Amino acid sequence: MKRIVSAMALAMVLAGLPTIAAAQDAAPAATPATTPAPTPAPAARGPMQSSELGAGPWDFTTEKAALHVEVLTRDLDHPWSIAFLPDGRALVTERPGRLRILAADGTLDPTPIDGLPPVFAFGIAGLTDVVLHPDFANNQLIYLSYSKARTKDGAPVTVQSDSTLSIIRARWDGGHALSDVQEIYAAEWYGAAPLPQRCCGQGPTFGSYGARMVFGPDGYLYVASGDRNYGEMSQNPASDFGKILRLRDDGTAPTDNPFAGQQGWRPEIWSLGHRNPTGMTVDARDGTIWSTEFGPRGGDELNRITRGANYGWMDVTQGKHYNGEPAKAVKDAPGMTDPVIAWIPNSANPGNLDVYDGTLFPGWDGNLLIAMMNRTLIRAEVGTDGQVTQEAMLGDLGQRLRDVRVAPDGSVYVLTDETKGAILRITPNK
Repeated sequence: MKRIVSAMALAMVLAGLPTIAAAQDAAPAATPATTPAPTPAPAARGPMQSSELGAGPWDFTTEKAALHVEVLTRDLDHPWSIAFLPDGRALVTERPGRLRILAADGTLDPTPIDGLPPVFAFGIAGLTDVVLHPDFANNQLIYLSYSKARTKDGAPVTVQSDSTLSIIRARWDGGHALSDVQEIYAAEWYGAAPLPQRCCGQGPTFGSYGARMVFGPDGYLYVASGDRNYGEMSQNPASDFGKILRLRDDGTAPTDNPFAGQQGWRPEIWSLGHRNPTGMTVDARDGTIWSTEFGPRGGDELNRITRGANYGWMDVTQGKHYNGEPAKAVKDAPGMTDPVIAWIPNSANPGNLDVYDGTLFPGWDGNLLIAMMNRTLIRAEVGTDGQVTQEAMLGDLGQRLRDVRVAPDGSVYVLTDETKGAILRITPNK
């Protein structure tokens, strides 16, 4: 079935997200961004109201491109991440703990890759990101993030709070086996140090892992570590909760990290004051690292990540705490970096994002594509003058979107975060 939806009609369906956001005083990439105008979040269905994905394909007319959307596979259980391989294939993670191979023609290999460690899969916990080493073509190394359960007497503990974010490095044989599997970093456990009294109606203590990874232009691995719904720790320099970390490819901390050598600071920290950074990508044109972040009740963010910056959580947020308590400051707080976009008053639920650098959609050149769990794909253009424009797309499909990646051929792949999860491929509608 094919459907043609104009950008105006789509905007009406997704009432609340303007095509053009208010002007925002974004600073140059080398300096922290100044206060942006808040952006209303797109209206969304309730958390359990995803529609059944139709057979497709679909055609959409948007502001700068005519899109053709096809389903490559719909046989995945909550796919979380996709990484393209030099030979045209791709690796795909499923949250319950499976690593899959997508063939170059879009078919899914029925046999998962063997050799993963035990994965703690509960709620949002599970197998999450996969990225390739920058020299993958020669060393066949891949990196995976996942939720690891604490073990006692050799048996995993199943209490949700007894889990943590783990990063492993492994060598992949190109088929169905991993070898040389090594944990290179694990976030701290609950109870490793006395924790402050939790406030503000924060959620259960097993959420907000972050778990996104990206290799920067400097060759170092950047890892998003969520606050685990313990926001008080995001401003604690001795904790890796609520931080973005910068690691060597073996998991050790570079000596030129901003807080390395400072007493009381973890040397891995690159930036702090994060809640749950669920997306991260690098703009290959200038090396800018972009991140999306879940706020509490509203206040989801797009951030430009810079060295040593403090993004405010939980002292500063444009959302509301879960019990309605106001934050200590909303924006313009001294020493804090405001987001480039803040989606309010409703939650936008951002997933991963990517910078469009292909040739199939010339009107999107340099734009950010953001997968939203509120069932839209956002195209955001951040101008050098601080002006931000946004367009909501794919809302009629009614699917929670977890990951978006620009393929080497310039097409766009989107992963739906559903029990019957799908991989969508977007090409121009000619």
